Amino acid sequence: MKLRIARHTDQLEKIKTFYIETLNFESLGSFFDHDGYNGTFLTFPNQTWHLEFTSSEAPVEHQPDEDDLIVLYPGNENYDSFVSELKAKGIKTVSAKNPYWNKNGFHFKDPDGFGIVIALEPEKK
Repeated sequence: MKLRIARHTDQLEKIKTFYIETLNFESLGSFFDHDGYNGTFLTFPNQTWHLEFTSSEAPVEHQPDEDDLIVLYPGNENYDSFVSELKAKGIKTVSAKNPYWNKNGFHFKDPDGFGIVIALEPEKK
């Protein structure tokens, strides 16, 4: 099974730039005027999942909830360097509603206001 998470945006180019330049996603491709929609597919190398962002003439009607998150686990051995790189790019942490993410991750917002957490992997019991 493969996974695609799709979200509509009024800021397609800004979102694409943010995820590629800030979070180091790679572009899998884009489409233009597909039944009135434009879009892009983004992922990390060697992954079977990807994010799809679309735009159209229809305005976005969603409102991010504080618990709507994309949680990324770069691996505990890469966590500190990944977070340091984000801070060097000017990304600032914001307090998460769920205190777990404040203790175990670096929480910030994407250009649409949705939360992203760069998280430590939980210890296995």
